[in-house]
Amino acid sequence: MKTPEPVSVIIPAFNEENGVGRVVGEVRKTLGRAKIRHEIIVVDDGSADQTAAMAKKTGAKLISMGENRGYGASIKAGMRQAKNNLIAILDADGTYPPGELPKLIQMAQTADMAVGARIKPNAAIPFFRRFPKWLLGKWANYLADRKIPDLNSGLRVFRKNIAARYEGLFPNGFSFTTTITLALECHGYIVKYHPISYAVRVGTSKIRPFRDTLNFFSLVLRIVMYFKPLKIFIPLSGIILLWGLWSGADSFIHQGPLRVTTLFLLVASLQIAALGLLADLLVKRGR
Repeated sequence: MKTPEPVSVIIPAFNEENGVGRVVGEVRKTLGRAKIRHEIIVVDDGSADQTAAMAKKTGAKLISMGENRGYGASIKAGMRQAKNNLIAILDADGTYPPGELPKLIQMAQTADMAVGARIKPNAAIPFFRRFPKWLLGKWANYLADRKIPDLNSGLRVFRKNIAARYEGLFPNGFSFTTTITLALECHGYIVKYHPISYAVRVGTSKIRPFRDTLNFFSLVLRIVMYFKPLKIFIPLSGIILLWGLWSGADSFIHQGPLRVTTLFLLVASLQIAALGLLADLLVKRGR
């Protein structure tokens, strides 16, 4: 078997003093046992506890953001200082299994990104996040034209030179993982998924369920508008066209004059379709 290329493991951490040391230790032990050359980078995102001190004790490379900038900002900072092209990310809260890293790194030898999909029966997804996660997945599957087992898993392996092409799209918040998944999926990169478990986190979750779910939905919409605008414009145009035809048919049945609303809807439908075709042309020329 071909020796895997060296990997830089980035662990973003915000107030994770109780989990970061154990996670770093497990990552080092797992990759050492698998004889995979690596560096471990802990990015302290302005923690108010002893996260930085605990990370230093492990011997990991420490990057201090100075203030709380966000999950995505931490990963981007880690990528800029990573010495290897192959990047692995996982959280500092103990939810993701470091033991799956060798398998994902092996998968990444023949893929552009390998994702740990939280779909094993024992995955401890919090109850209040299950329905939004399912709905978000259905929305993303439609827009990306592919079944995506886990859109925003925080355990994945990818290449820095590919991610750098989309750095301007990556948000500073939790939506980093959603963005890179959709960017690679929509542009035809090879993305492989590997089933993993998901443990109960150490400490308190930083996710704001309602606000972050809305942000995820709007982000998926924006990303697909950027990569596959016809998936949005054509259905919208069709809905407005049907509305216009219904309005025209109603006028005809009642033998009344054609309504201004009918004309407006028909013209709007054509204009939206034309905008979609133009946007799609620009996207294809920009590739």
